[in-house]
Amino acid sequence: MNNKMNTALALVLGCCLALSAQARDKRDYHEMVYDSGCKSCHDQGTKTYPSDGSCLQCHDVEELVEQTARSEEDKWQNPHNNLHYGKELPCVECHGEHQPKQPMCNNCHTFKFDKHKQ
Repeated sequence: MNNKMNTALALVLGCCLALSAQARDKRDYHEMVYDSGCKSCHDQGTKTYPSDGSCLQCHDVEELVEQTARSEEDKWQNPHNNLHYGKELPCVECHGEHQPKQPMCNNCHTFKFDKHKQ
């Protein structure tokens, strides 16, 4: 009986910890996605990164390019349309839902993206 009680308590504690960790990682701007479940983003399974197609169900590349456009002399510093990758850089290279990420550009460059959503 004692072992069963300890096992039950351990399971309850584990579930509580998992739920609290999940709640902490949520982004307010993706609140509507959370109600749809993990598979709404993790279209190839929950143990894989979401595909770009998954992100593009809600986000439009051309709108992102426009929103992150820079002045003419800095136009290729646009993270969504840059000199190296154009518009083809995978979303997960710079954005992470459960863990903050820095823009891939920061690996080599020092310019900043003030509105970067990690």
